[in-house]
This record gives sequence, structure tokens and C-alpha cells, in this order.
Amino acid sequence: MITYQEIYDILRKEKYSESLQQLPKNFLEEVSAYIEEKKEIINREKNEGLFSGTVAMTRKQLDNTLAIIKEIISIRERKVLNLAFTAAMTGISKRDTDNLLEYEKKLFGVTVKQLEENQQQISQGLSGKINRGEKDLKNVLVRFKEEVPAFVAEDGSELGPFKPGDVANLPQEITEILLAEGKVALIEER
Repeated sequence: MITYQEIYDILRKEKYSESLQQLPKNFLEEVSAYIEEKKEIINREKNEGLFSGTVAMTRKQLDNTLAIIKEIISIRERKVLNLAFTAAMTGISKRDTDNLLEYEKKLFGVTVKQLEENQQQISQGLSGKINRGEKDLKNVLVRFKEEVPAFVAEDGSELGPFKPGDVANLPQEITEILLAEGKVALIEER
């Protein structure tokens, strides 16, 4: 069973090290058992009415333990998030995640996945391929079959006027409208 001193030592090591420290795989279970034992001692001694000093000391130790555990979890979560950020940006080897507890591995996996999805969306946005719902906002190259007067696009910019034979790179939504009206033909990309 884990002791108060061991819990405190874990906090100290975690606090003053950049990397995640190795914890027993059943760390949370051991801490839970320790907390339950302290609660039982407090209840038993309170019911017996003995040694109120012992009850106060045990209660103080329990309160300190809960605060230490919160701090350990907070520090480790911050380290997991930093590790996930590094993994999403540069890749990471399996050995770098060896010290993660099971719930930390889930946090790591979900965070890396979300960061990679964000990176992909940013990359697509920078290359003009942002997806909004099912509409792909990429531009399409078309050739006009007939004269089309100037019109205002969704973004407020003015497009046109166009004459037969003119070539334009138009947003897909506008292209679909013009295609339906028979005013343009697609130019196939090679």
C-alpha cells in the first residue's frame, strides 16, 4: 500500500522534472485505498471519541493528500498535453508514451487526433480547400458559352462581366448555378 511520504515524493519528482515520471500501473487504485483507509480511521476514532488530536492529524493528512493528488494529476495532464502537441507537430516514438497511465493514454490519443485534424484543416484552408459542411469551396475552371453580366459573389466581390470564350476560375457554388443555366462549360484539369 502507498504511503503519504510516497505520494509526496511523487509530487516532488513530477514537479521538478520535465518528463512524465514512472508511476505504478495501479497508482490510482493504491491512492484510492489509502484515502479510504484514512476516512475509516477518522470515522472509527470519531465514533469511539478517543484522541481528538489523532483525528485532527489524520484529517489534515487526508486533506493534504487530496490536494497533492490534484496537483499531481494537473501537472501530469499538462505534460500529456505538451507531449500530444509535440507528437502532432513532429511525430513521436512509442517509448515517449511508456510512462502514461491508461486514462492519460486516452487523453493523449484524443488530443493528438484533434491536433492533427486541426493541422489538416489549417493546411486545407491555406490551400483554398476549406470544407463547410458538404460544400467544397474550391474553385473550378470554366469557359463561358455566352455573355454573362457582372454579378456579386458570396464574399462580396464583383465577378465579370464575361463574354463567350472567356475563361474564369470561379467558386464551385457559382459554377454549379452557371452550369445548370448552360452558360459555362467545365475545363478539365490534366
